[in-house]
Amino acid sequence: MELNEDVVTDVLKRLRRAQGQVGGVIQMIEDGRDCKDVVTQLAAVSRALDRAGFKIIASGLTECVRNADSDSPQFAADRAELERLFLSLA
Repeated sequence: MELNEDVVTDVLKRLRRAQGQVGGVIQMIEDGRDCKDVVTQLAAVSRALDRAGFKIIASGLTECVRNADSDSPQFAADRAELERLFLSLA
């Protein structure tokens, strides 16, 4: 599956944000911050990573539907792979 440039840009932006959040969480732990604050930030990191993954999968679904020959074996294989990827994030 190839991603278009807009999707790649958006996904990279989301991943960089998550990377910064992870750094913040590490710093919070090192500083002995309250557990509730740390868990809140970990949840935010998790959501950011999920959104990046869902964006990639949504792009794949779009391509799959756009190029669909629903009777082809490749369509069924692509769909099964996208379903597996989606469920791995759910």
